[in-house]
Amino acid sequence: MHPNARFHLATPDFRDSFGRDRDRIIHSSYFRRLEYKTQVFINHSGDYFRTRLTHSLEASQIARTLAKNLGLDENLSEAIALAHDLGHTPFGHAGGDELDRIMRHCGFSNGFDHNFQSFRVVTKLEKRYKEFDGLNLTFATLEGILKHSYPYEKPFLSDNLKNSFRVEFHPSLEAILVDLSDEIAYISADIDDGIKYGLIGFENLKESALVSQAIEFVEKEEKVMRGDSIFRHRFTSRLITLLVYDILENNQPFVQSSPQCFTYRAKESLPITHTKVMENDIKTLKQILLTHLYRHEEISKKMFMGKRCVRKLYDCFNNEINLLPKDLQERIYKGEKPHRVCADYIASMTDRYAIALYHELGF
Repeated sequence: MHPNARFHLATPDFRDSFGRDRDRIIHSSYFRRLEYKTQVFINHSGDYFRTRLTHSLEASQIARTLAKNLGLDENLSEAIALAHDLGHTPFGHAGGDELDRIMRHCGFSNGFDHNFQSFRVVTKLEKRYKEFDGLNLTFATLEGILKHSYPYEKPFLSDNLKNSFRVEFHPSLEAILVDLSDEIAYISADIDDGIKYGLIGFENLKESALVSQAIEFVEKEEKVMRGDSIFRHRFTSRLITLLVYDILENNQPFVQSSPQCFTYRAKESLPITHTKVMENDIKTLKQILLTHLYRHEEISKKMFMGKRCVRKLYDCFNNEINLLPKDLQERIYKGEKPHRVCADYIASMTDRYAIALYHELGF
């Protein structure tokens, strides 16, 4: 299919195809719910913490910047970035991992995959039209959502999806930018949030050459010292700048009249990358964050609570479908498997709604 094509007819209007996708995503109910879904820190712990919504906005801003400077379609990159986390469960990756574990334990080998759930949201679960399910997004936007993470050929994908989206190819360059932007956004934001609330300090990060480079620039070039109240903000800004510049300097602008799908084979290297030095620096920094931040006692306690909440809700709904909303009960009566419907319901919840329902059910 052409990148601009849709699976259902749409009357042309004043927007281009990918700008229209972006608007449909922003106006969706699942996008609004991202405001109260955990990124790393449980949302109700503090109003400052990033959520899935603020993360998606930050990732989309970085993706637009990269796309503009590399001669790619800004609206397509923005649309994919805004949609890439729509399928996330409450309680961050801990909630998704627990839902995946539960489903596999119950004998459903496909488990739960939040990237594929995002695809399900925009093609099935959002209801905006009488004639069909989903948001009727363009092929290129759907491809970018479906192929957000490598390898693209997942065992749970139907043959029809594998053939339609040709998993033997990398997605468009714009989608590849989103994956890079996602990483830049969450690394910088997690450090910022972690330092703000005293869960990690610059002394924990000093083994990272990338962090040291950012600190040195802020102190020597901007004359902002580590004890200054704005140091953290200047550091985060510089960290993002270093990561963005590395991509721009390692890749020449592309010349294309429209986004290109089915151009770069998946068995070949990505056509847009960081430098090898930066890739190694990012790996080192992510390992430091895993050790000192993501496994921090305070975060672990909150995530343990979130996993227990997901587990209990799944057990309740799977054992008593009358606890589900009427429209979800109808899906089961019409032949859908209960475990899939229960997973859809839990994945759609915000943190606060899941916690409130958990307590309402007597836990």
